Amino acid sequence: MSNGESPIGVMFNTDRMSGDALREFGRQLESIGVETLWVPELFGREPFVTAGHVLSSTTTLRVGSGIANIYARDATAAAAGALTLSEFSSGRFVLGLGVSNAGLAEARGHDWEPPVEKLREYVNAVRGAKLSIPVHHKLEIHVAAHGPKMLEVLGGLVDGVSTFLQTPAHTERTRKHVGSGVALNVTQMCLLVDDPHEARKLARKALTFYLGLDYYHRAWRKLGFADADFMDGGSDALIDGLVAWGDSQQIAYRLDEHRDAGATEIVVIPLNPAGGAQAHMSLLEALTE
Repeated sequence: MSNGESPIGVMFNTDRMSGDALREFGRQLESIGVETLWVPELFGREPFVTAGHVLSSTTTLRVGSGIANIYARDATAAAAGALTLSEFSSGRFVLGLGVSNAGLAEARGHDWEPPVEKLREYVNAVRGAKLSIPVHHKLEIHVAAHGPKMLEVLGGLVDGVSTFLQTPAHTERTRKHVGSGVALNVTQMCLLVDDPHEARKLARKALTFYLGLDYYHRAWRKLGFADADFMDGGSDALIDGLVAWGDSQQIAYRLDEHRDAGATEIVVIPLNPAGGAQAHMSLLEALTE
């Protein structure tokens, strides 16, 4: 299967870029054929405003919130922001939503609620928001979801599901859960480094935060990993399963595994071996040729 048979998206921490650099980054992605840029909601820029900046600088690139924390704004505010961005960009904005985690919700002054029901109610409220927007484009909603309960309750409510730090086996299971009518965006960390020692060292650094989260442990156990795989920076098996490293052909092969398993869009996190605030454009250019 060739890389051109399904689109490539990109997710990157754009908060570290200057406004001018971000504008140029969006244009570069558009020029090489990347379909969607997913901008995160971390501890920096507001993602809807960031999306508007990129959308205003491009003509075909889609921009999605990847992901917008549902505890950060109420459903009406999310609907208003998303519909406004869709109006101003001729429908190029994608509303990506997620429940985040208990610690971040409580840090914002919110009580943590059962995530499955909370996300279902929120999506329904976004869909039902009564707003006066001059030009309506269909609001495309994607949600971050890994487990079968979340996937089950969101059936028929969303246009897409996004997964993060999972293997092709998980992609196959998720496709079976959501069926053929829902887009499946699979986010894959990629690292253009041939040397196994160096690649795994850099991959462990990129995964440090996530290896401490029990939520991911539960998901990875279902894929055959054990507690020992989460110790000491992660086992080689876990690192190799979560990060596609090697030359461009080896990385492209991993992306094809996800496609064969049912992914609609592969969302590449282009880890830069040199570090810094810039995405690894050489990797993205190789994957989109």
